[in-house]
Amino acid sequence: MISDKLKAKLAGGSAIRKMFEEGNRLKAIYGVENVYDFSIGNPDLEPPKEVFDALKDLAENPIPGMHGYMSNSGYESTRAMIAEKRSNESSVKVEANAICMTVGAAAAMNDVFHSILDDGDEVILLAPFFMEYLNYIDNHNGVSVIVDTDNNFMPDIKKIEEAITPKTKAIVINSPNNPSGVVYSKELLCELNDMLLKQDHVIHVIADEPYIDLAYDGIEVPAVLDCFKNLIICFSWSKSLSLPGERIGYTLVSPNHEDFEDLTGAIVLSNRILGSVNAPAIWQRVIEKSLNAKVDVANYEYRRNLLYSNIVDAGFDAVKPNGALYIFMNTPNGLTDQEFAEVCAKQNLLLVGGKSFSRPGYCRLAFCVSEMTIRNSRKAFFKIAEELGLEHRSEL
Repeated sequence: MISDKLKAKLAGGSAIRKMFEEGNRLKAIYGVENVYDFSIGNPDLEPPKEVFDALKDLAENPIPGMHGYMSNSGYESTRAMIAEKRSNESSVKVEANAICMTVGAAAAMNDVFHSILDDGDEVILLAPFFMEYLNYIDNHNGVSVIVDTDNNFMPDIKKIEEAITPKTKAIVINSPNNPSGVVYSKELLCELNDMLLKQDHVIHVIADEPYIDLAYDGIEVPAVLDCFKNLIICFSWSKSLSLPGERIGYTLVSPNHEDFEDLTGAIVLSNRILGSVNAPAIWQRVIEKSLNAKVDVANYEYRRNLLYSNIVDAGFDAVKPNGALYIFMNTPNGLTDQEFAEVCAKQNLLLVGGKSFSRPGYCRLAFCVSEMTIRNSRKAFFKIAEELGLEHRSEL
């Protein structure tokens, strides 16, 4: 018999995965070109050339012992290069010992929560947020405290402060945000830091940053190292290098953090005892050779514009995202997430309801899909709008 906790989680399942499976079923029936699956944020761009060159070079010129164990924190050379890059991007001098290489950002966050949470400690989450945060916190017997953002999905400092209790151990920020795509300003982040520092105990700021290289319209994502004192960064190359299946990322504890020595040691220990042991050896070497590379961000921006036009031209409302890979649109006419998803499904258009991100009344669409899918979906958006009695803002 499995545990009662896991039995309950299995019953709930993942809305994103369920829609992904439904998309595969519909494609087999109607053809790929006639199914518009915006449900899952699986980057469809190939990794940049530097990644393939690095893999080829490592295969043809192997480093002796490169497939063996290393320190649980990862290769010193990899961590030193990342530290230098982060130092150059901020005004904070980062050393290699601040960094622990991890099996993606998910493992990074679990390492952090395992290191800081005692039973019943609280973590503030800003809705909407990536739903797996709830599981990561629950894994380590923490309690999630959900605080809504405003109508533009920006954090409300007053609401956050009102949610703080003696048990508050951390707050998670995610900018560019999944699912809304908003980018938090430096001023807002610094205001949040000032408020947190006025509290009577240390509150860790955990910055989940898989999307920091995916920003559009010339917007720069602020360096969180310049904004927060008690900061822990969790990073992944899943999106910036299109490597979600390779599971490579890191944690970075700010050198200014009050608990720097204890935290860095605890995270490395957690990396081992949670079962990761160390991040994949060959991918650390690949990262060294392609650290400054990026996927074709302009391509994502182009596809964002196409999908956004489909949505608003048909008559729907959405906040245009400044980053990440998603558009978070309003569900129209007071429909619930599920009701709207069912209307869309009749046109073979698949999306994920906002309830999954703790923000009902919205739905998420991923634009990291083929340009063909986005273009072909335009007629579906218009048909859905017509069924719901919405007025088109443009011609089909």
